[in-house]
Amino acid sequence: MTSSKISKASKPLSRPKKLGKGKNTKTPTLTSWRFVLVVSCITLIFAGLGVRAAFLQVYDSEDLNRRSDNRTIRTKSEDVLRGMILDRNGIELAVSVPVQAIWADPKVINKTSSKSGLAVADDKRWMALADVLHIGRDKLVGRVSNPKKRFVYLMRQVEPAMAEYVAKLNIPGVYLRKESKRYYPNGEISAHLVGFTNLDAQGIDGIEKLYNKQLIGTSGSRKIRKDAKGREIEVLSEVQPVAGQTLRLSIDQRIQAIAYKAVKSAVSSFSATSGSAVVVDVKTGEVLALVNSPSYNPNNRQGVSSHRFRNRAVTDLFEPGSILKPIAAISALEFGSYTANDQINTSPGWMRVSGSRVEDSRNYGKLDIQGILQHSSNVGITKLALSMPKEHFLDIFYQLGFGSDTGLGLVGERAGVFGGRTRWSDFEIATLSFGYGLSVTTVQLARMYATLGNQGISLPLTILQQDEPMEGEQVIKAQTAEQVLAMLESVLTEGGTGIKAAVSGYRIAGKTGTSRIASQGGYSSDYVGSFGGVGPVSNPRLATVVLINDPAGDYFYGNDVAGPAFSTIMGSALQLLNIAPDAQSQRDKRVYAAVGGTL
Repeated sequence: MTSSKISKASKPLSRPKKLGKGKNTKTPTLTSWRFVLVVSCITLIFAGLGVRAAFLQVYDSEDLNRRSDNRTIRTKSEDVLRGMILDRNGIELAVSVPVQAIWADPKVINKTSSKSGLAVADDKRWMALADVLHIGRDKLVGRVSNPKKRFVYLMRQVEPAMAEYVAKLNIPGVYLRKESKRYYPNGEISAHLVGFTNLDAQGIDGIEKLYNKQLIGTSGSRKIRKDAKGREIEVLSEVQPVAGQTLRLSIDQRIQAIAYKAVKSAVSSFSATSGSAVVVDVKTGEVLALVNSPSYNPNNRQGVSSHRFRNRAVTDLFEPGSILKPIAAISALEFGSYTANDQINTSPGWMRVSGSRVEDSRNYGKLDIQGILQHSSNVGITKLALSMPKEHFLDIFYQLGFGSDTGLGLVGERAGVFGGRTRWSDFEIATLSFGYGLSVTTVQLARMYATLGNQGISLPLTILQQDEPMEGEQVIKAQTAEQVLAMLESVLTEGGTGIKAAVSGYRIAGKTGTSRIASQGGYSSDYVGSFGGVGPVSNPRLATVVLINDPAGDYFYGNDVAGPAFSTIMGSALQLLNIAPDAQSQRDKRVYAAVGGTL
């Protein structure tokens, strides 16, 4: 029994049945396709990252740097005030004052807007803003309704009180920005000369435009880098601001004010269209006063007619008339066709030249050159002009600056109209001798009389104060200039045509001018009255010309409309400059000479 159990136990184990071919369970190897797929994907990802990194580092680095700089680099500008304009004595003619601009960021406003379309839930603040800006609420909201815009001006150059009020409203997206406003303390008195600027402080007229580059200066800037918290960590570059230059003009504001008042009064009294006056220092060529009427207030130009902006003293042309008669006298004396004592017969008070008639207001008989100038004889001055070659006579006009600019360089300055003809008839020379056939400006006449007062030395006019006298040109002999100046003194004495221009206590030499205004097809019935002169004769210092354009009524002669204004301007200017009266000293000399004494 035991043996049988053992025999059963000793039987060999049977082999397992073979599995089918589809159920092979071999262990995976390294070359399995799944492993290859994963490794390939990882390799491609890293390769792509490497290529992208290389591309960004090598080919697209500038764009990355730019984006980084846009987030971290900021540039802060430091604006400078526009330079001041002063007169020769330091009086302020134009200054810049700090003000504020109100602006809005529509993107911020629309982000914080409520269902009503306002930037704040409370409508009262927007109503208050619209009220202080004098803009309708709907119109104001409409201006900031475009979320694509980031900057919109609501109002510029507002006063501090208004800026403070707007700041207290605390409207999201509405901000204040510092800027400057140009202010002109003397208003209309110096408006045509100084000019004005626009809202961006750019000069657009007068001295403001002429010297804009010097006045505006250069703004400073700081380029800095900030961290993520907005803290400044590095200064990359810095440009120091350059303040605008301060201009010191040749103008004496005291004389300017007196001249403006006198011209404005004359224009008003005679119902004239306009008037101008120019005062020049004959020794330096500096313009001490240049005024026009009507004028305007440069601090508030709203609603002002465009014609009021015109600087008539340098832009408006006119035929000057008898105020130019001294040129014929100068020419005759220089050429030698007449001497100061020669008598010229003006009888019977008229003459024919090339078939046309030249006449005086009455028959003056025989006159010397002084008498011709004193009585403003057209016949006598015509005979002087025709007594020499035409070229010599015409050349004096060019030498005195007619047909060219004066050197001022002011905006809109015109050179006048002279010459252009190849041949001049005798009658054209005759009319030229008493101021017709050419067009000039007021400043050109002032330069002519300044030359006469400067012993025949012509200087370019200047509007800037000069440290040293400019170099001039001798265009008239000194002796001739002194002779003619002495002759012109008689114009302001009894029997002369300019007695209303006389200045008490001073010897003044000058000449009246009355001319018709040219119109289509001839001349109109309107006139231009003028007076130009130099004083004091004993030691000339100032040349002044006053022009009154188109006076209405019965008074239109230069003596009547321009003479009194000239007297006021010249007399006041001489006193302000502390120039001693010379008329009394001349009387004393005559008294001493009569008794055989000496001074």
